[in-house]
Amino acid sequence: MRFHAFSLLSWGLVGALATACSTTSDPAPTQPLPEHLTLGNPSGATPDANQPTNYLLSKRQYALSYHRDRGIPNWVSWHLDTRWRGSAARQDDFRADNTLPAGWYQVQSSSFSNSGFDRGHMCPSADRTNTVADNSATFLMTNMVPQAPRNNQQTWANLEDYTRTFLGSGNEVYIICGSYGRGGTGSNGGITQTLDNGRVTVPARLWKVIVILPTGTDDATRVTASTRIIAIDMPNSSLSTNWGQHRISVDAIEAATGLDLLSAVATSTQQNIEAQVDNGPTN
Repeated sequence: MRFHAFSLLSWGLVGALATACSTTSDPAPTQPLPEHLTLGNPSGATPDANQPTNYLLSKRQYALSYHRDRGIPNWVSWHLDTRWRGSAARQDDFRADNTLPAGWYQVQSSSFSNSGFDRGHMCPSADRTNTVADNSATFLMTNMVPQAPRNNQQTWANLEDYTRTFLGSGNEVYIICGSYGRGGTGSNGGITQTLDNGRVTVPARLWKVIVILPTGTDDATRVTASTRIIAIDMPNSSLSTNWGQHRISVDAIEAATGLDLLSAVATSTQQNIEAQVDNGPTN
């Protein structure tokens, strides 16, 4: 649990107008966060083109904070339950995201070509199979980072597969993942810092936080000290296919990234769950 100071200029104006018109001292009700940000907005990202290193892209299928200068997301957050799963085929239509602000460079489907790195999904294709449109949305390049092939296709994929198993036992899941640092080792060997003439940063580390809850409502309020939280942090290189070896605390990820994860959860609960390292089953 971390605390950050974000710009409150626009909110201050709204608050002043509300105070002038209000006939009661009761605070205005808090608006619920969008589905994929139910557990919080880790960096306070906003859809403001003047914030190019923390730009909020809120898709129907997931939400993310985009870093224009790194050409990759800071984090991607999404909700997963049985409603998001169906029989839509994998679309494989990797493409630039034309919803970025005018004038911003759009990372292309070919930007990772011959680099030794996969176009690594953050929100995975298999988590969005209810409709063709939902699956297609996961192939936008704003949802990708350059990922070492063995990491992407085995270690990371094994964790994605394990995460989906919870849906069959009456659960829903919230997932937040991202990367940090600079320099990874792909299939070409050696440490690579950037791709696409310096416009795409190759991260050094990949992290993920998974929150498993019984299916229900008011999800942020239902996270308790007994809720299973899986947090991992792994190098962007070839490594053991056992993702369980890379478990870490949420607090440690926050310290490495400067993010405030699970910020919509009660503070006292955060203090408990974010300090723990998961030791549950891995398959």
